[in-house]
Amino acid sequence: MTLAATPALSLFRPRDALRWIYLFALLAVLGVSSGCAGLPPGSDFPKTPSIALEHPEQTTLGKQFADGAAAHGGQSAFRLVPAGVDGFLLRAQMMDAAQKTLDMQYYIFKADETGKLLMEAMLRAADRGVRVRLLVDDLDNLGQDTQVEALDAHPNIEVRLFNPLRYRGQTKFIRGAEMLLWARRVDHRMHNKLMVIDNSIALVGGRNIGDEYFQVDPDGQQGDFETFAGGPIVPQLSHSFDEFWTSVMAVPAQALFKGESRPEALADFRQELREHRQEKRTDGSDYYTRISSGEPLRGTLGGRIPLVWANATVEYDSPEKKAVDAGEKGGRLMRHAIGRAARETQEDLRMISAYFIPGEDGMRMFDHLKERGVEIHLLTNSLAANPERTAQSGYMHYRRRLLDDGVDLYEVRADPESARGTAQSVRMSSYGNFGLHTKLYIFDRKKIFVGSMNFDQRSLHLNTELGLMIDSPELASQGARFFDALTQPANSYHVVLEKDGKDSPPHIVWRTEEDKQAVAYDREPAKNSWQRMSVEMLSLLHFDSEL
Repeated sequence: MTLAATPALSLFRPRDALRWIYLFALLAVLGVSSGCAGLPPGSDFPKTPSIALEHPEQTTLGKQFADGAAAHGGQSAFRLVPAGVDGFLLRAQMMDAAQKTLDMQYYIFKADETGKLLMEAMLRAADRGVRVRLLVDDLDNLGQDTQVEALDAHPNIEVRLFNPLRYRGQTKFIRGAEMLLWARRVDHRMHNKLMVIDNSIALVGGRNIGDEYFQVDPDGQQGDFETFAGGPIVPQLSHSFDEFWTSVMAVPAQALFKGESRPEALADFRQELREHRQEKRTDGSDYYTRISSGEPLRGTLGGRIPLVWANATVEYDSPEKKAVDAGEKGGRLMRHAIGRAARETQEDLRMISAYFIPGEDGMRMFDHLKERGVEIHLLTNSLAANPERTAQSGYMHYRRRLLDDGVDLYEVRADPESARGTAQSVRMSSYGNFGLHTKLYIFDRKKIFVGSMNFDQRSLHLNTELGLMIDSPELASQGARFFDALTQPANSYHVVLEKDGKDSPPHIVWRTEEDKQAVAYDREPAKNSWQRMSVEMLSLLHFDSEL
């Protein structure tokens, strides 16, 4: 019997051995050429200087909100945006309303159905002379270099990638190997989500760019939350953008594409977008027509959809957060602002966090709040709803302790029976593939935080984050109503401790409502046994600090 005929030894065939030699040689080259381990490839590439629009009041939107702010004592205008379809339409319509500048900063920007429509809107803005700056984290955008290169070829569009990997191919194994070998640098990601038009209006919150965030993809709906903002707060948001844009971690796309801009790449991409739009018109999923309706932006700007005027602050992490967190340099850490607001809470703290891994510091904070009599209400993903099994495995370490501390704990269901509270359409809710991506904190129903920061160790210590802390009882009450609707029995599990008998120890029970009947589970609800078992195995690893 020859070696080639033995399946167990097939890896040692000569051609496969050559592939492994090539792989390790490639990784060695990557290592030698990476230079300083703390800086991304291309960090020394020349950057074209640019800053946010200096005179937004000279634009139509800038003048409108400057006048509004003057009439409201210098406050800014806000509107909460819980519905994914509104988040999509606002983005596209805001791009179409831009006169001077468009700045975008995202962790994920997919080239799927909604992503391509937004890229079309971006190109429309650039074609009429709007300066476009797009900053995207590089980690979860595998295989999209073609779109990046095409967009960057437009004379009015510049794309930069945050902390890019050196390997630009699509082989996940090689990409994963680079992430493992240079984890100290690659582990540092930009999780911010922000869009600013003419330095006058903005959209900030938790949504990435992708069908699952905009009520399009029936295979996986991610419920999320963000805020429309206008007025004096927007230049502060632009300042945070400029800080990231000029950071050594933000690398011009041309640095990764040999410094070349190919007009033919843009022409090919425009044709692809035209064909995509025509296809979607044919199959009936015509978001393009809804963009042209002008709603909901027209109603927001015209007063039909009310805005709330309030004071607010922009909270964000410095671009080189890991160095700031380690005390190696000065800068901003957003967790300090969240912690301060929590410590100042007197009666009621409500938290919605898609991923919840508080760590020992977070648990001590909850202990102190409970000692002062503060009621703590928490909503996160259930096992079945959580798309990140590693995050669920970390959360499991704290669930019993939270219940012992008296936290009012809820886990959203993957199959909510009521569209009320999910902010999804009835049609999308019926698919039963729902999960939370929201990060929303409400302090004493007086102050609300909307942003990108989960209450987990990755958001607290590794990823950069961005959000708005708004002093508004009206918006805080709106957020609390959203929390209450999403935690109704038909949409979530109420996780509690119960005893089977007088002398039995308490155990965890998941209470919910199915077909209008009360149901209780003694074992954690899951889509199947493998899902439950795999998360339990992951929980044995105890790598919460990376989650």
